[in-house]
Amino acid sequence: MSPKHPRPGAGHLNPGAQAPKGPRRRPAAVPRKDKPDPADLYAALDLGTNSCRMLVAQPKGNQLHVVDSFSKSVQLGNGLESSGRLSRASMARTVGALKICKRKLQKHDVRQMRLVATEACRRATNAADFINVVERETGLRLEIIKPEEEARLAVVSCAPLVSTKTEQLLVVDIGGGSTELVWIDLSGVPRIERPRAIMRLHAGFLPANDLFPAAKVVDWISIPLGVATLKDQFNDVSDDAARFALMSWFFEEKLAEFSPYEDAADQAREGFQIIGTSGTVTTVAATHLGLKRYDRNKVDGLRMTSDQIDRVIQEYLAMGPTGRRNDPRIGRDRQALIMSGAAILQALLRAWPTDRLSVADRGLREGLLYAQMSADGVLEDGPF
Repeated sequence: MSPKHPRPGAGHLNPGAQAPKGPRRRPAAVPRKDKPDPADLYAALDLGTNSCRMLVAQPKGNQLHVVDSFSKSVQLGNGLESSGRLSRASMARTVGALKICKRKLQKHDVRQMRLVATEACRRATNAADFINVVERETGLRLEIIKPEEEARLAVVSCAPLVSTKTEQLLVVDIGGGSTELVWIDLSGVPRIERPRAIMRLHAGFLPANDLFPAAKVVDWISIPLGVATLKDQFNDVSDDAARFALMSWFFEEKLAEFSPYEDAADQAREGFQIIGTSGTVTTVAATHLGLKRYDRNKVDGLRMTSDQIDRVIQEYLAMGPTGRRNDPRIGRDRQALIMSGAAILQALLRAWPTDRLSVADRGLREGLLYAQMSADGVLEDGPF
């Protein structure tokens, strides 16, 4: 599988994805006819290869206040690697989860929302049929977004975590079916404006203009390997340590097409920041902290050294499959995928040696919310 590597502004659907057919249908969100009310609730739903997740939130200053949330492992992409199609069982599990989401949206009377699907639906040849089944069974209309928008919204979600000292930023979003990397040059932006410049990327990976100091997107890439698809590539390797090493090597090979790959290692120290957003990164952080129960407030924004991350990965390897399955810090939903995620993380830290990785318990859903709220003008301006 070759990485999707269009230039900024060029994103496209993966081969095999189909646009939904049939007559034009009403949009999922109700269009505004008057000035937006800051008290309105917004929703964002992210249907990925492995999970279905939703947030309901309200704008609060220049941040957002989460009112309700939902997350469930639906394994929509099970069998996709071999068949190219979404299975009936996977679609049924997902529809069940989406029915719960629909009830939450009705309970909170949410009228402003974006409900998106990503890599599994981009790749599945029967994605259009699935979209129609979802609308028929739940009344929800899913939107398959392009890799560029997925990468862009992941970056936007991380704006509050960007240090004012950061001049070169790498945001990594490890998903179930793909991994997005975005390299951003902030050296031309005044320090106090750097987080705000990241937020403005919700409008697109656009060139600089005269109105605002702009974050320059040096390069971005969507690699069609995430925790689920990478695991599936090496299911036939029985030895745990060998499988991990092969996954990490295989993923690093895909990084060669990312333009900052070769020339960034020397400069990746002073003024350089990596932000990792994914269940893998937050699980590694929770293990490092020794949390018996996951606490987002302790994990989101945590900075970990490469040595600390490596120690956690070595601990996972020492546990073996049985130990990881029984470890409450990893969780039943995550245990089958944690080593493929750790292999991706290790490959990234090998490619760009750095003293710190910033942990983001945020991603596409938060990016969708920030983008909607920014477009409606209900977020207050000012530094984060």
